[in-house]
Amino acid sequence: MLNEVTISKGIINTYMQKLIDTLDIDVAIVGGGPSGLVAGYYLAKAGKKAAMFEKKLSIGGGIWGGGMMFNEVVVQDESLDILSEFDLQPKMFEKGYYTLDSVYLASTLVHKSMKAGLKIFNLIAVEDVVIRNDAVAGLVINWGAVDTLGWHVDPLTIHSKFVLDATGHPANITDVLIRKAGVKLDTPTGGIVGEKPMEADKGETQTVENTKQVYPGLYVSGMAANAVFGGYRMGPIFGGMLLSGKKAAEEMIEKL
Repeated sequence: MLNEVTISKGIINTYMQKLIDTLDIDVAIVGGGPSGLVAGYYLAKAGKKAAMFEKKLSIGGGIWGGGMMFNEVVVQDESLDILSEFDLQPKMFEKGYYTLDSVYLASTLVHKSMKAGLKIFNLIAVEDVVIRNDAVAGLVINWGAVDTLGWHVDPLTIHSKFVLDATGHPANITDVLIRKAGVKLDTPTGGIVGEKPMEADKGETQTVENTKQVYPGLYVSGMAANAVFGGYRMGPIFGGMLLSGKKAAEEMIEKL
C-alpha cells in the first residue's frame, strides 16, 4: 500500500540532499539553453562539479520552438563532431546545411549532460552574484515563482569557482553585475555592447569568438556572449551555440 507521506519525504529528502551537494561547486551555469547544456556536459565529463540553474519549467532554451514554431533547426558542418558526441545524426538538407528535430535535439542535450553528471535545477531564478576578491564567486538564488511575482523573500547563496552566463539575449547575469557592482567588463566599451540585428554567417562565427571570460570568474556563452560583445543574432541555426558551450567548458576546465 502506497503511503503519501513517504512519497513526500522521498521528494523532499532527495531534493534537499541534491541542493546541499551543490552549495559549493566548480562551475555554476545560468540558463538551460544549448550552449549551457553543452558546457555542462563537457565540464561534468571532465570530472568537474557543475550545476545548471534555469528559471523556467523546461530546459532547452530556444531549441524547442525551432524556427517560428516549426520544430526543426539547422546546424552546419563545424558542429558535426559535437553532435556525434551526443549520438545525434542530423539529416543533410543541402551541402553544409543539416536539419534536426528540435524536440529530439533539446531532450538529447538534457539527457546526455545529466548522464555525464551535470546537476540541473529548473524553476530556480538567479537574482544576484557573489563577489569575493573582485571576482564573481557564486550565485544568489531564489524560486523562479518568487522572482516572477516580485515577492520579498530572502534568497539563498551558492559558491562556485566560475559562473557561466548562458541566459541568452538578455545576458541577465552580466547585466546584474554591471548594475549592482558598477564594474568594467573586458569589452570594447567596458559595458554590455548590445546585440546587433540578424546576420547569420557573422552571428554564428561571433558566438564562438565572443565566448570568453568577460570579468574575473564570469564567462559568457551563446547569445549572451553576442549581446555582451556586440555580435549579430543568427536565428534558428544552432551550430555556433554548441561550439560556444564546448569552448566555454574547455577554457574553464583548463583554469580549474
